[in-house]
Amino acid sequence: MHHKLIIRGIKGIIPGGVSEHDFSTASEIDEFSAKELLQIFIQNGIGILDENIVEFQNSDRIRASIFAIRNGANIEDVSEFLSWQNFEELVSRILYENGFHVQKNLILTKPRMEIDVVGIKLGISILIDCKHWKRMTQSALNEIVRKQVERVKKYVQKTESAPAIPVIVTLHQEKVDFVNQVPIVPVMQLSSFLDEFYGNLDNLKIIGK
Repeated sequence: MHHKLIIRGIKGIIPGGVSEHDFSTASEIDEFSAKELLQIFIQNGIGILDENIVEFQNSDRIRASIFAIRNGANIEDVSEFLSWQNFEELVSRILYENGFHVQKNLILTKPRMEIDVVGIKLGISILIDCKHWKRMTQSALNEIVRKQVERVKKYVQKTESAPAIPVIVTLHQEKVDFVNQVPIVPVMQLSSFLDEFYGNLDNLKIIGK
């Protein structure tokens, strides 16, 4: 199926139960193509069929976006259908499915800082900054990493938690995998990163060790 049709289908992904007709209307796709696309989504883990209704979750829109990108869609075309909430929801879900205790949108004060997603497992905290939008220049990425490191230092100081590791999660593959030992992880590779996480601690920036 053409990636442009998949992109249009993202608009039809509404949390809750959606009929074929509702999906067709919301995505502005003819009903035959809408039915075919719904079947493809379900086969790829996007939505669950319950009789004649497809049940979508908040994370399904980002899953469909990744599916579109894998099928040739341009990241800029896909990103307009996503919100940062969609992205954070998927990241949180991946952490949870990998056995992490998860907290979203943690606020630190004096000075005020917000951490998108915190995952804790076996005494180690992963603090994630989610970047779901456009590709970043090296200088912009360096600054994002610098700020996340400062947040992690503040988190360790405030919570007396140790050790903690800063991570940047992106929608797509950046040109670099690390900046100053901080991993830059495409969300499509986050689950495998977590699988190998404890075996790669020596290569990661650990704060409060």
